[in-house]
Amino acid sequence: MKTLCPKLFFLFYTSLLFAQKETLISGKIIDSKSQSPLISVVVTIQNTNQMQLSAADGKFQFKTNLQGDQLVLFHNQGYKDKLIAVQIQENKLIDLGIIVLEEEDEVNQQGAVISILDDDLDENNGGSESTSGLLQASKDAFQQAAAFNWGQSRFRVRGLDSQYAQLLINGLTMNKAYDGRPQWGDWGGLNDVLRNQEIAIGSSPSDYAFGGILGTQHLSTQASTYKKGTRIAFSGTNTNYQGRAMVTYASGMNEKGWAFVVSAGKRYANEGYFEGTNYDANSIFTSVEKKISPRNSINFTAFYTPNSRGKNSPNTDEVVSLTSEKYNSYWGFQNGKQRNSRIKYIEEPVFMLNDYFKINATTQLNLGAFYQFGKISNSNIDYQHANSPDPSYYRKMPSYFSSLYAKDEGEFSGAFTPDLANAERSKTLFLSQPQINWAAMYQANQNPIVDANGKITEFEPAQSKYILYEDRTDDKNLAFSALLNTELTEDIRLNAGASFNKLHSHNYQNVLDLLGGLYFEDVDVFYKGDQAESDLNNPNRQVKVGDTYGYNFNLMSAKLEGFTQFQFRYKKVDFYLAQEYSSSTYQREGLYKNGIYPTNSFGESPTLHFENFGFKGGLTWKLSGKQLLLFNGSHASKAPNLKAVFPNSRLNNSIVDGIESENNSSLDASYVYRSPKLKMRFTGYFSQIKNATETSFFYAEGIFDNGAGNNSTNAFVSQTLTHLDKKNWGTELSFEYQINPTLKTIVAAAFGEYIYASNPNVTITNDAKASVENTNPVFNFGTAALKNYHQAGTPQQAYSLGLEYRNPKYWWLSTNVNYLAKNYIDISPIARTSNFFINPASGFPFPEATEERGRELLKQEELTPLLLLNLVGGKSWRIFKKNLNLFCSINNLLDTSFKTGGYEQARNANFRQRNQDITSGTPNFGNKYFYGYGRTYFVSLSINF
Repeated sequence: MKTLCPKLFFLFYTSLLFAQKETLISGKIIDSKSQSPLISVVVTIQNTNQMQLSAADGKFQFKTNLQGDQLVLFHNQGYKDKLIAVQIQENKLIDLGIIVLEEEDEVNQQGAVISILDDDLDENNGGSESTSGLLQASKDAFQQAAAFNWGQSRFRVRGLDSQYAQLLINGLTMNKAYDGRPQWGDWGGLNDVLRNQEIAIGSSPSDYAFGGILGTQHLSTQASTYKKGTRIAFSGTNTNYQGRAMVTYASGMNEKGWAFVVSAGKRYANEGYFEGTNYDANSIFTSVEKKISPRNSINFTAFYTPNSRGKNSPNTDEVVSLTSEKYNSYWGFQNGKQRNSRIKYIEEPVFMLNDYFKINATTQLNLGAFYQFGKISNSNIDYQHANSPDPSYYRKMPSYFSSLYAKDEGEFSGAFTPDLANAERSKTLFLSQPQINWAAMYQANQNPIVDANGKITEFEPAQSKYILYEDRTDDKNLAFSALLNTELTEDIRLNAGASFNKLHSHNYQNVLDLLGGLYFEDVDVFYKGDQAESDLNNPNRQVKVGDTYGYNFNLMSAKLEGFTQFQFRYKKVDFYLAQEYSSSTYQREGLYKNGIYPTNSFGESPTLHFENFGFKGGLTWKLSGKQLLLFNGSHASKAPNLKAVFPNSRLNNSIVDGIESENNSSLDASYVYRSPKLKMRFTGYFSQIKNATETSFFYAEGIFDNGAGNNSTNAFVSQTLTHLDKKNWGTELSFEYQINPTLKTIVAAAFGEYIYASNPNVTITNDAKASVENTNPVFNFGTAALKNYHQAGTPQQAYSLGLEYRNPKYWWLSTNVNYLAKNYIDISPIARTSNFFINPASGFPFPEATEERGRELLKQEELTPLLLLNLVGGKSWRIFKKNLNLFCSINNLLDTSFKTGGYEQARNANFRQRNQDITSGTPNFGNKYFYGYGRTYFVSLSINF
């Protein structure tokens, strides 16, 4: 007993000393509106590795041995982050009391922001395709501005296309193999259920994937992570749709280990902001989770979002001056109703199965399976032995008669006389019928029946000269993934993942409507004999509704990839190292034996195989509890997309000669300051893309000589750019200052320069030059002088200043003014080759082609800078224990008219043609532009219970 007592005393004293070194921080976290406790809120001491989760009653107890002034950070999905300053002293318990978290307004803002992620930027215009590459907003003020304020002008974060960001849902990659981009329409309208997301910008580390140089975005649909309750919302707007209704219910995890989430919605418009743009979109979502054991649960997710939208046309300045910025040439009246000829339809249901397995306290494994099938189609009008139905077709415009196309005496002779009388006549005709004439097409597809007196008594269906068809893609995509996260030691964490993705893509042309006719001939009227046949295995076909014609082929791809990432976390410094390997195979299978390419179209192409590697690393230096320095860098090779590999995939099995993987590099450095009043980030970045390949299609005039059997210098061609390099560098600023408890100011800025860094090689495929001897008519036009031209499709400078007021009685109002500049037109590469100065009729340079005039003609157009003013506000009520929320926004309050982008028409492919067209003052083939929305509104009323 004498021996035991001193030992017990020693243990008690030691534990007392240890306890004195630790401080207990406690509190309770609740929702600001419902006052209900919040579970699983992440509570950390900022810039440390110490973390705790709130319990089911919202309470938390946090032990720490840190001393001095610290910041406690509260983070929960769907809520605003909260920082509370504390002073930690020995032997002092800190009770923070009730901590109130406010919900984010992100769901409403996502509905209010102009939807341009899937807009009409897929035109084959001779330049590179461009879609918005911005990620959804995070809690960073810069990302909020990029998504919600600058999205109106198609701003792209760091000037990068969305193919350079990796998007995952439940650990499964959603980027398409065809062009590398996510198909945003596959989950359109599911804002409520896709809020659980984690974003890594640039090369910064992600727990879910190696990622791209733009970043990584991961969305989770695990049913048990959703806040229990029901949300019903109704919205009205005047953007791409007019009305929206949504309902979402989440059960939470019940006593039997089940949790489920369901959501359904509809968006619709008889006509959107632009003329003739109808919209119809439905969405349904379900996620069901079964907890098999305390450490294992299985989750099934399915969503189906069929949607269709009428496209709007890009227009020249001439067309807009005669009509308006809302003018759309793709539609017309049929029997008193609007009918758009170009409808994009997406119907691709998605099914996912995930197994979340907690192996032990430090290791988690997520296994996933994914299957997607369905169709994407784009409708258009096809015609034979008839005039173009497009009311703004260049031959119907006044400029056709007042420019070189009116009376050019001898091909490219330079002798030109304007025809002002016909120019005025064409203007009158255009204004009298500025839309598609559906009735005229129906009449053209019928033969008149004449009685004995020579009078037309009625019409009978005949061979269709005009039909409505669709370019159709039917994909079947199967994928598997495995993701392991484990704490190797207290300071070292390992993320490792592997995935396999297999795609079978059927691509074909399909007849939708014979427009009153009997049949349509499956031939190309620009060719004769066997060359006119789409399929020599089935010649002289007459197709009807539902028949495939024109082209018919499969694309197959398979991709295996894996990554490992080690994260090291210490008191003052965190750093990480990651590596990636991928193997990709591509193949085309022609289902038609094309008459132009009889030996190179039917059957399977050679299989292409690409192996790629990537490495990245970064460092976080914790200057203090408020300040961080971050450094990230990566270098990776990237397989070309399917689209780039087969430049003429609709007609043959040809592969781009010598095609190689891209090499992409990025660097960024950031200074971050976060305190309860001030949050700031300043970032500098540099990105480089080397050896890219891009393919486009267009009709060019004046690029080929008059060879035997070809009586024109014009041709519909496929253009491929290889060895294309790009450089993007710039800075980003995010600044938030809480002036007082109710008033906050926000500043965001982006300053960048995005240029082409090489002179790529240009090859042109001209089907008209194909023959028995020449089965792959590819012509090398040499290099295009693109170096130091600006990349198009996004403002390269953007600035935002905002002020936000939040009243304690749950109403708020914010306004922001935005300035966007340095947005450039997409240029035509073929016009920047040496052939531009050569007369194709003679083979000699144009005598009037001077270097100075050439620079003037080829100068890249910069769009006018714009100023946009936005106003956003909301109000919440607590009624019968239910939350009623009103959200309102007005974008572009001053109703500013502006162009969001555009492209040079590649049709003017030689010096004389372009010079005469521009000199006329009203160019027939001037640049085509996309216009942004004027003043728009969004109003949403929702109830949560």
